[in-house]
Amino acid sequence: MHATDTAQTAHDAVDTTPIDAAEFALRTSAILDSITEVIDGKDDAIRSALICLLAQGHLLVEDVPGVGKTMLARALAASIDATVRRIQFTPDLLPGDITGVSVYNPVAQEFEFKPGAVFAHIVIADEINRSSPKTQSALLEAMEEGQVTVDGRSRPLPDPFLVVATQNPLEMEGTYALPEAQRDRFMMRISMGYPDAAAETLMLRQRDVANPLDEIRPVLAATDVRGLISWARAVHVAPALEEYAVALSQATRSDPNLHLGASPRATLQLVRAAKVQAALDGRDYVVPDDLTVLLPAVFAHRMIPARGLHRAGARPIETALEAIVRRTPVPVGAPR
Repeated sequence: MHATDTAQTAHDAVDTTPIDAAEFALRTSAILDSITEVIDGKDDAIRSALICLLAQGHLLVEDVPGVGKTMLARALAASIDATVRRIQFTPDLLPGDITGVSVYNPVAQEFEFKPGAVFAHIVIADEINRSSPKTQSALLEAMEEGQVTVDGRSRPLPDPFLVVATQNPLEMEGTYALPEAQRDRFMMRISMGYPDAAAETLMLRQRDVANPLDEIRPVLAATDVRGLISWARAVHVAPALEEYAVALSQATRSDPNLHLGASPRATLQLVRAAKVQAALDGRDYVVPDDLTVLLPAVFAHRMIPARGLHRAGARPIETALEAIVRRTPVPVGAPR
């Protein structure tokens, strides 16, 4: 049986037994606690990674080297009993290394597909912007459609499927800017930031004798993640809040400070992320704050400031988003 057939069989065999609110809280808390054992003092980043997993999105972690970007991805992967592949993006990486290639088998006298590194539940795309745009684009179909097409045949990827990509700021040597289409595939972009003094001191003590990643054991199976996804997907979004999300998105497209606003995909992913945010807070309905809190992480990386503004201020996009939130009326009677 080919690896892709195995992946499809695993997808078909997913346990869809409904869970309740208590079970959702128990399982998600176990994942968060597991990652916290490795990443200390970065609760927002850890929560964002879990939101992307349960909202069936993808996460882009952008920051300077050495602040734990890859460690976050590896800790999430280690906390779930799922297939994991890590791709180190380099200038000589080829698209076929990611998606796979067909190789001729002289014995069988036929071509056989050799799956690439993308055939896993969790794919860690390390330093994604150190490879060429052509190689980066090999992930586009996989991230949007959960499949890979090689030689005219589409092959499904495992389910759930999550790409956690890390990238260094463009000011670093040897980096390529991600194309707009690639950035738009990521549900959220976050930064780790430097740890505070207490967390950095604790890191020195903990890692002096051992790597905390070696101590992590899976707390959940990949099939169990499907139950969490289903629970979060059932969270209620009032029609007025759907219209509020659309209003926020459309406001970015007419803002004079923005050359490129949020795409319809961004609106969809904002609502999906808000559902998970609500579920993690113990609610079965979305409130306006769920949308506005997530807005910078979901929208900012998709936008381009108007010409000249990137030199006028350090945070033109974030400033524009803050102004949009202030002037966009919150729906009357929306859940609070």
